Amino acid sequence: MQKKTHAHKQCPGKSRYLSGKRILPAALHKKSSIVDLIDNLDAYNGGRIRAACQLMRDRYSAPDVTIGLSLAGALTPAGLGPSAIVPLMNHGFVDWIVATGANMYHDIHYALNLPMYRGSHSVDDADLREKGVTRIYDILFDYEDVLMETDRRLREMLLRPEFQKEMGTRECYYLLGRILSDLEKKHKLGQVSVLAAAYRNGIPVFTSSPGDSTIGMNVAGLELLAEAQGLGDRFKLKINPSLDVHDSTAIVLNAKRYEKGKTGVILIGGGSPKNFMLQTEPQIQEVLMIPEVGQDYDINITDARPDTGGLSGAPPSEAASWGKIDPTKLEETVTAYVDVTLALPILTAYTLQTAKPKKLKRLYDRGSELRRKLIESYLKNNSEIKKLSGLMKAL
Repeated sequence: MQKKTHAHKQCPGKSRYLSGKRILPAALHKKSSIVDLIDNLDAYNGGRIRAACQLMRDRYSAPDVTIGLSLAGALTPAGLGPSAIVPLMNHGFVDWIVATGANMYHDIHYALNLPMYRGSHSVDDADLREKGVTRIYDILFDYEDVLMETDRRLREMLLRPEFQKEMGTRECYYLLGRILSDLEKKHKLGQVSVLAAAYRNGIPVFTSSPGDSTIGMNVAGLELLAEAQGLGDRFKLKINPSLDVHDSTAIVLNAKRYEKGKTGVILIGGGSPKNFMLQTEPQIQEVLMIPEVGQDYDINITDARPDTGGLSGAPPSEAASWGKIDPTKLEETVTAYVDVTLALPILTAYTLQTAKPKKLKRLYDRGSELRRKLIESYLKNNSEIKKLSGLMKAL
């Protein structure tokens, strides 16, 4: 028995499993900082949050890392725009964003100085409806003075001359951000709007399903009005999702191929924004047939289970099978199963306190350049392009 135990102790490779930091955390005290708190977390999802924070500090902080942030779930109504997202953007740790249209719609309330309130989820929704109050779980706001007023103001914005053409959500949000940035100053609110901060910092923002939000609904409403009144030649705004596919893909291709840098993603929630951000790599590899290997770094914050097969819970290892994540870099990925309203402020606070500000890449300002590089790389590809060109000419 003693010989067996001795042989077990000498087992080759055993030390690899026992090389992590010993679990013996220091006691928290009244002067403990957010950094002390996070660095002291050892296991389970606390350990995953620590790993995500330290990945931000150690890898995402490098100047050559281009960082994409995806936002799903009702985050801006909960105040995460001014509290966490805008500070992270200003610190240089967000280079491009994919968000649900709903997040960007509710972001507009802040720049318009239209209030939302803390409330309770244990309320009578029929009574709320009767009294003209709208609820997002425990967030309460006035239906007429906030929701309908935002719609009225949004329609006025969309009818401005600069919007009267075909564009992607990238350009539409830039134009909205410019208006909202002026409104922030007018109302003396400070920096409260994600779209306004994106405009100032040159950060492109995309929505993968623009019709699935009140912004898209108002665009559709204005189109219908123009059609009904024979004014179709006056209202010309058309949102073309293909433009967003090109422009988002161009960001990743430029970072990896032309600037010889790395890319990282911060996936807050799942859904369409997560997929749209990650599909840039399959678009490069599979559709445009340009050799590439996937994102270098990946942080997932989600409460979705992976075993149901839904994308929101899909881990980075599964994404590697699609070419979305570099399979040789899976050790540089983290998935934390934590409520995003807890995780995102923690991630932001830790990053601000442990990493120096990064120089803004201002990728929106470089849109034409990045698109040109994408086209050049695509056309240089192979004989398949000639076949497609021939079929297209035969149409």
